[in-house]
Amino acid sequence: MKIRIATYNIHRAIGIDRRFRPQRIVDIINEINADVFLLQEVDEGVPRSRELNLAKEIAQACHFPHYALGHNVTLRKGYYGNATLSKFPILRERNINLTIDNKKRRGCQHTCIDLSDQNKKHNLDVFNLHLGLSAKERQKQAGLLFRSHEYTDLKKSMPCIVAGDFNDWRSMLRAFFIEGMGFKCATDKTRSLGEVAMKTFPSFAPRGGLDRIYYKGSINLLKVKRYKKNLAKIASDHLPVISDFEL
Repeated sequence: MKIRIATYNIHRAIGIDRRFRPQRIVDIINEINADVFLLQEVDEGVPRSRELNLAKEIAQACHFPHYALGHNVTLRKGYYGNATLSKFPILRERNINLTIDNKKRRGCQHTCIDLSDQNKKHNLDVFNLHLGLSAKERQKQAGLLFRSHEYTDLKKSMPCIVAGDFNDWRSMLRAFFIEGMGFKCATDKTRSLGEVAMKTFPSFAPRGGLDRIYYKGSINLLKVKRYKKNLAKIASDHLPVISDFEL
């Protein structure tokens, strides 16, 4: 079974021109045509985004029958966090609190997605995260994630995706994920000097590989790419990442 998974920090649908234009995000998502889309910085009920439930609006506009929104930050009015859009049923969803001390609130949304067909039952566990700005904070957040029962309850052979905005400029979490936890990184590119992260930020002239996709279990990567069309260079400060897998 083949499945397309994409991750995108949509920056509340406010582009680098400082305009709130959700239609640009909708157009990009529709063209990518992923089966599961992981979004970060998604508003609900916030004045800067017309108090819309952006997860619901985008899901409906892009014809995703299933979506889940996890609140990370409570604002004076409204919330924002991570959202998962799916063309397949979402069996369960929970938001894992990754906030460290008095730092900005962060979270990881766990969804279990039912990919079953007439011939075989398939479940895919997806962790959609947005990590903090300091290396020490991110290390602690990765520890919280991997100690959570949402992760520890998984069987080793089950397909699992951890993706989102890692804010990991210097790839300091790579060894922990790959050597420590047995993941592979879809967004690493092999160069003569070693592995280099696919650059996604800032969208108009990418210099940092902040948006990453790690995977493990009975799932194989077929291909991965950035969405680099001109619209994506202005719609958000991040570029979307598109990955095709086979279960």
